[in-house]
Amino acid sequence: MLCVISPAKRLDWSETHVVQSTPEFGEDAKSLATTMRRLPLRDVKSLMKLSDDLAQLNRDRFQAFDPSPDASITRPAAFAFAGDTYVGLDARTLSKHDIDYAQDHLRILSGLYGVLRPKDAIQPYRLEMGTRLKTRRGQSLYAYWKDAPAKALNAQAAKIDTNMVVNCASQEYFGAIDRKALIPRVVTPSFQEIKAGTPKTIGFFAKKARGAMARYLVQNKITELAELLEFDVDGYAYDPDLSGPDSPVFTRAYKTASKSS
Repeated sequence: MLCVISPAKRLDWSETHVVQSTPEFGEDAKSLATTMRRLPLRDVKSLMKLSDDLAQLNRDRFQAFDPSPDASITRPAAFAFAGDTYVGLDARTLSKHDIDYAQDHLRILSGLYGVLRPKDAIQPYRLEMGTRLKTRRGQSLYAYWKDAPAKALNAQAAKIDTNMVVNCASQEYFGAIDRKALIPRVVTPSFQEIKAGTPKTIGFFAKKARGAMARYLVQNKITELAELLEFDVDGYAYDPDLSGPDSPVFTRAYKTASKSS
């Protein structure tokens, strides 16, 4: 199976001993960084809907973006992102064998880098996929990337001989995938908390669970959907009554969520 997740706004620039790889769409990242570097601060703030401080921070990052960076200023993607999904993934506690497996079976969608492998070297940035950044290819990042992410996933799925993509990304990021161009079957799990007898999706818990599922897939070398449905991390269990063929739902009692998070 090939699993995809979203990036995170928050970063962790702690050092790692992971040997970094080169992003497939590195030249596109340079081009987009150049476009962002040319924007005045007020446009960065407006475009990305940021506070003054965050707008300045991100403009500074694009101003400092190095077209030929070395490992001292980059970090491997799965270790550099630090949002809720990455709490669940917890890449720093994966074994070297697991990280090597993830390099072939896990992809991170990115507004700047398109599609990233876990060990791909990235520079500090923030650029959400939904940003309406005007480029020569159109009026948004969706227009910029077009079918390139789908083709990249197709190629990797063929390489590892799988016909299934497990979508653990957000709607914003998986929306960048041209579904007409994507060949593998897409399975999109969801995670819900049962409170007062009613299942409900709670953002923080769902994001963490998506990362935990990516970790589960990597550690257990999952190849079949039936194996994926055995996911039981942090008290979750597959609920067939709430699920569809390509949309498995995992639930747990809300009190379990409160204890585990």
